[in-house]
Amino acid sequence: MSSNLGLSRATKIVATLGPASSSAEQIKALVEAGVDVFRLNFSHGTADEHRARAASVRQAAADCGRDIAILADLQGPKIRVGKFKNGKETLQSGQAFRLMVHCPEGDATQVGLDYPELVNDVKAGDTLLLNDGLISMRVESVHSEAIHCIVIEGGVLSDRKGINRQGGGLSAPALTDKDKADMQVAAAIEADYLAVSFPKSAADMHEAQRLLDALGSKAQTIAKIERVEAIENLEEIIQASKGLMVARGDLAVEVGDAAVPSLQKKMIRMAREANRLTITATQMMESMISSPVPTRAEVSDVANAVLDGTDAVMLSAETAAGAYPVRTVQSMVRICIEAEKFAERTLDTEFLNRTFKRIDQSIAMASLFTARHLNVKALVALTQSGSTALWMSRLNAGVPIYALTPEETSRRRMALYRDVEPLMFDFQASDREALLSAAEQRLVDAGVVQPGDLVIITMGDPIGQTGGTNSLKIVQISAQPSSSFSKHNH
Repeated sequence: MSSNLGLSRATKIVATLGPASSSAEQIKALVEAGVDVFRLNFSHGTADEHRARAASVRQAAADCGRDIAILADLQGPKIRVGKFKNGKETLQSGQAFRLMVHCPEGDATQVGLDYPELVNDVKAGDTLLLNDGLISMRVESVHSEAIHCIVIEGGVLSDRKGINRQGGGLSAPALTDKDKADMQVAAAIEADYLAVSFPKSAADMHEAQRLLDALGSKAQTIAKIERVEAIENLEEIIQASKGLMVARGDLAVEVGDAAVPSLQKKMIRMAREANRLTITATQMMESMISSPVPTRAEVSDVANAVLDGTDAVMLSAETAAGAYPVRTVQSMVRICIEAEKFAERTLDTEFLNRTFKRIDQSIAMASLFTARHLNVKALVALTQSGSTALWMSRLNAGVPIYALTPEETSRRRMALYRDVEPLMFDFQASDREALLSAAEQRLVDAGVVQPGDLVIITMGDPIGQTGGTNSLKIVQISAQPSSSFSKHNH
């Protein structure tokens, strides 16, 4: 985030770390380019590599004076073929091919399975999609040790490529033994978010949260929507999670690519209405793995996700293995800023259909409504958990939100919230006016407001007690920049 007046960018950027971006220097350069959240992809890399990357992220965040979140992304039950004797084979349309329960080395006629139970999940007539749908096969017959297929669309099939069943319906559990071991690593590195791959129901998300709690982790769960079943159970999965990842790769294979754009809009809308977070992912800037500039279609795709209201847009191989990781982030920053200029303001109509049962949520919504009708420069939430800032950010008021809190965990989580910039603020006092004065000074010293600006501040009263936000004050900034302000507080 810029330290200029107002947030420079509302939409957050998630970047995946990998071989192209794991040195301390590269991670710091990515932070400076604008990354808000780093994704550790547990489908690749060792536990030690993830620990080292997490340590570099924490150090880079401290060096740059920013709050950066870590997202640990579990592999999940990705069903894959085994290995080929030669690493890969070219399959021809019309040929016979077998998926075998036991086959140490594949060839042009057969390959092994890493998920033997697949023989119980498919039947004659099913279509199997391999390598993200680039290769398709029709199931001819199923036996206890083999699935006999005819290749419909051929191509090169290499080691460990994924398998999906068109229309979904595979029974693999959302959390594998590997995932459970990886969750211990995520807890040890104090990951802020945990992405659960291939959940089918709320039960999968509740199980992940239960395991996190048992590990003493404060990470919050993100459900990756990749299965047909997840679409069918979307409402309950949203309620059981802190947020959704619109994981367009595997989802497109299961539901068909043409269905994904409308599903993306539906998921983002439903999540925002339920006060949940959203990350839009997969192939957003794919060409920049090898090209220094994005395609026009990729620019439109990122901008469209911003206009849909997503909290964050995500880079995968572009930053993990690409030739231009920093330049890719810089391109994404520019696209987000331009798209946000045209974001729709529908605040007044959205209030007509909402009811609020909690006092703190009502205060958050009242601050949005007031900001919409006054020339307010910023919304300021004095918060412990960040809940008030989250609620404020679910509707687009066109006003930047600053969340002032002493809680480092809360600040890191809020790095993913659209429209929100967390600021360190540790004020030990019970006097309301002294607190407001200190908050004003913090905002001026951070360079986000100037004397004379009008801001709305929300807080809990009485001061000094942990509890819900219950009051709102409209303040005209009177503080002057402090010469004693230290960079450490930023």
